[in-house]
Amino acid sequence: FLTGVKKAELSIASTSQCYNPVEKRWSGEVISRFGINPAIFPEIIQPGTRLGPLLSQVASDTGLAEQTPVFATCGHDTASAVAAVPASGEDWCYISSGTWSLLGAELDDPLVNDESLALQFTNEGGVDGKIRFLKNIFGLWLVQECRRQWEKEGQTVDYAQLTEEARNAPAFRAILPNLDDPRLLAPENMPELIRTICRETEQPVPGDRGETVRCALESLALKYRRTLRGLDRLLGRKTERLHIIGGGTQNQLLCQMTADACGIEVITGPVEATALGNIGVQAMATGALDSLQSLRAMIRVSTPMARYEPRETDVWEALDARFSSN
Repeated sequence: FLTGVKKAELSIASTSQCYNPVEKRWSGEVISRFGINPAIFPEIIQPGTRLGPLLSQVASDTGLAEQTPVFATCGHDTASAVAAVPASGEDWCYISSGTWSLLGAELDDPLVNDESLALQFTNEGGVDGKIRFLKNIFGLWLVQECRRQWEKEGQTVDYAQLTEEARNAPAFRAILPNLDDPRLLAPENMPELIRTICRETEQPVPGDRGETVRCALESLALKYRRTLRGLDRLLGRKTERLHIIGGGTQNQLLCQMTADACGIEVITGPVEATALGNIGVQAMATGALDSLQSLRAMIRVSTPMARYEPRETDVWEALDARFSSN
């Protein structure tokens, strides 16, 4: 559309389930089993690849110079967001937090084995040849769907108000023990579904908005804890810092719950990680930044961040043990 050049950018290609992350190419085996013509799959290029100048017609339509260079950035929003994680050193992980939560680590090589498959971790392409080894789990979708239902019922509430009501609600009354429950994907009435699950698991049923949102947030934090423990087992290491990026960083209650549940320091920001990562990859492509480390160093000194230290971790240990059989 912009240049007339047809290529497949790595971060998008790697989420197609037609890509072999070990051999770093399209999977001929998968493609042939589905009877797809392999000729339709374009060459895979790295984020930051120069595609060429704008087409003359596009330049004319937009008012841009005809020789304006076009670069492929990370086409996948999470890949751009992870590029903007303001991390340094090693032994850190990330959560890209929004409607969904993408929890993972950045690896030099893909990790493909029976255990990673069982825990539903995926190997997706990133910047500078890195692998985004991550698990896709529910995020603030739970709260968004609750708010949608309440607004349908005529209640006007914003997220800040719901978070404050949750903060004032009693802690640890009820937990959704299985956030992989398919009923949570597209419920007609999320608050009622949460109440139903609590009844099914013989827990106190949330009685108002604050208790309902508190149940959702505590359930998310417990899921983060369990997913992080699984990730550490797979990697054979102990995560020391957890970076949370994206819109979910604005929910300070969930961020503190996450630090408490995981028992490690949580560093939040930037909120607009996807946009910053997108721009940063283009800056690397033009030579304005010389490396992924430089991009992250720039973000560390130019964007607001917050830190949350763990507290009351023993309560979360007990909560995890309580629901470990579910």
